[in-house]
Amino acid sequence: MSGCGLFLRSAAAARLGRARVAFTASRRPLRTSPPSQAFAKELFLGKIEKKEVFPFPEVSQDELNEINQFVGPVEKFFTEEVDSQKIDREGKIPNETLEKLKSLGLFGMQVPEEYGGLGLSNTMYARLGEIISLDCSIAVTLAAHQAIGLKGIILAGSEEQKARYLPKLASGEHVAAFCLTEPASGSDAASIRTRATLSEDKKHYVLNGSKVWITNGGLASVFTVFAKTEVVDSNGSVKDKVTAFIVERDFGGITSGKPEDKLGIRGSNTCEVHFENTRVPVENVLGEVGGGFKVAMNILNSGRFSMGSAVAGMLKKLIEMTAEYACTRKQFNRNLSEFGLIQEKFALMAQKAYVMESMAYLTAGMLDQPGFPDCSIEAAMVKVFSSEAAWQCVSEALQVLGGSGYMRDYPYERILRDSRILLIFEGTNEILRMYIALTGLQHAGRILTARVKQLKQGNVTTIMETVSQRVRDSLGRTVDLGLTGKLGAVHPSMEDSAHKLEQNVHDFSRTVETLLLRFGKTIVEEQLVLKRVANILINLYGMTAVLSRASRSIRVGLQNHDHEVLLANIFCTEAYYQNLFALSQLDKSDQRRQERRTPRSSEHWHPTPTVLTWLSPPAVGMTKWLLQQILRKISMN
Repeated sequence: MSGCGLFLRSAAAARLGRARVAFTASRRPLRTSPPSQAFAKELFLGKIEKKEVFPFPEVSQDELNEINQFVGPVEKFFTEEVDSQKIDREGKIPNETLEKLKSLGLFGMQVPEEYGGLGLSNTMYARLGEIISLDCSIAVTLAAHQAIGLKGIILAGSEEQKARYLPKLASGEHVAAFCLTEPASGSDAASIRTRATLSEDKKHYVLNGSKVWITNGGLASVFTVFAKTEVVDSNGSVKDKVTAFIVERDFGGITSGKPEDKLGIRGSNTCEVHFENTRVPVENVLGEVGGGFKVAMNILNSGRFSMGSAVAGMLKKLIEMTAEYACTRKQFNRNLSEFGLIQEKFALMAQKAYVMESMAYLTAGMLDQPGFPDCSIEAAMVKVFSSEAAWQCVSEALQVLGGSGYMRDYPYERILRDSRILLIFEGTNEILRMYIALTGLQHAGRILTARVKQLKQGNVTTIMETVSQRVRDSLGRTVDLGLTGKLGAVHPSMEDSAHKLEQNVHDFSRTVETLLLRFGKTIVEEQLVLKRVANILINLYGMTAVLSRASRSIRVGLQNHDHEVLLANIFCTEAYYQNLFALSQLDKSDQRRQERRTPRSSEHWHPTPTVLTWLSPPAVGMTKWLLQQILRKISMN
């Protein structure tokens, strides 16, 4: 097949993916038991909770018919009526465009039907997000309204609050905004200075303070605002804690600054919002007094997964446009599509789009299961991977397009500018990496507390058992976590990739145990270590997602499933070796740290090199430390 043919096939697969990724006629069996709520967390313990991720999520035929009613009109509107170049140039979404968005029901996609919304599942919401992302300014405006602006009312609001606010928010009559960030507090949300003081009659909170970079800040009539309040603890002491409030512009004392002149997403409204003696009824406390930080985190955690599907939608359209250019642009009497370096760029873009899409829909399917599963780590991983992959892929596309990609007459440079914010908002990727790693390590620490304590105390039996396990692992013991074989969840055509995932998960759990032993509670200060831990976990989740999705595609006979298998195997191979390198680096950092702390009197002792050469990278540091513990214990006796 010619290079152009391969590109057109990739573009066709991207188009087909929009309709097929999560919407097939088969229904995924519903659980009859509560979910484990800890798929990603269990990876820290070397476990793959298969029932959480296999088979890949699907929706019923009724849901498929329902979403198809929305997809057609929405896609037609965005392709025929939305002028993204004009929106970017003028820095504003036209009123007629906003009104059309309201008439399509896009301001209430996840608002329950009883309150006038569409009541879409997370999977259906993600599907529409693919289309809406064709204009990033509109996508951000809608996301700020419902993914974070009104989401707190859905998650933590009382029945009275829901009945009062959700109907008008769902229709778009009222627009919502999320007010957390302040001039002196960005990622450190606990340091906010906006204050709400209870009035003498105890009927209102008086709100004073300023918020910055608020999307929809100039459009909104309803704000979810976070402020410090005085809270009396159980011991009688008074402390400042964050509380969430539902604040109406009509309460008075609210002013909005001029719209910010931004690098990208220029059509979205971003400005400062100031509160001066704004009187908020006590009935408008969202959740509990002093529980605002938890409300904020729940809001942010619940919406991050949708970035994966939105970015995938944008990226697939970009691949399609760039492929057309590469198939028609001639250099040296050949189409660009025939050159190997250009083909490599398209392979990278197709792979990244497939992985982020798979991760997003897998997470959406998990969230749609009964039992309100905790998918905060999974959602954060989707956000980190998709935002960074988007930035990388858009850059590669511009390289293919050459000078055309740099000109404002074409959409490519706008897409590049719009993509940069993805790495920053809804939690910077640096903060999210710390969250991913520390949350998982905390879970593992709770489970492994007794074992870690015994190892630190020099319990010879536990130490010898651990050394024995490490040596057996390093001598080539087969790792079998149940992904392959007759009862396995992964299709036989991807058996090698499944084994790579199993081996990575096993080695990762060993490294986690080592890190808990080495650092204990001080691990929170080891940011470079935590970054590597998070990167490994993101790769593991991506590997799981593509193996689950490609296996499903084979079994239901989807067109181009062989293309999916190829993408899945390529990603799993690359991720496997990236993880091996990261694990070896974690082990080296442990060895260097131990050497710095080892007293000079013990420097004459070294483990036998022939023993250590048997051990895989995650085992080396652990085994050396354990052997030192044994010798220390013997010398003490």
